[in-house]
Amino acid sequence: MTPMRENVVQAVMLRKRPDSRNSVRITDKKISRMRNEIHQYYDNNGYLSWSEKRAKYVILGTNLPANGLVQCPQCNIGMILVIRSRQTRKRFLGCSNYHNGCRASSPLIQRGMLCTTKIPCKACFWPMVLFRYSMKQKWTRQCSNIRCPTRTVKS
Repeated sequence: MTPMRENVVQAVMLRKRPDSRNSVRITDKKISRMRNEIHQYYDNNGYLSWSEKRAKYVILGTNLPANGLVQCPQCNIGMILVIRSRQTRKRFLGCSNYHNGCRASSPLIQRGMLCTTKIPCKACFWPMVLFRYSMKQKWTRQCSNIRCPTRTVKS
């Protein structure tokens, strides 16, 4: 080792305080906040990984997206969420566990205003949606599942 390098190593070793710019003070509040955040999105398939781009830990391999509406009533693993088809540009509801075999899906109205809710239907447990076709109409609440027994056919 060169004398210059030895001096630098000794100076670093003699330092009593860590560099305050590069250290993070871990408090009970930060630990509980992190634990709650992990518990909210973590399931049996997920694992933690450090993301350099976001500069924080992210959960990978999980089937619970942040924008999910309700738990999928068919597979009970994924979440039902609004998906827009790349080919047809139409919107529909589908399960986030699609790539693992769940084929739960239901079409949505294409024209008009649509508002999804996180309130499950009492009969089939799919999310309820609010929709209207024009500004003059009132909002209509209906189950998003096309095969739900609560959806009545108007004649």
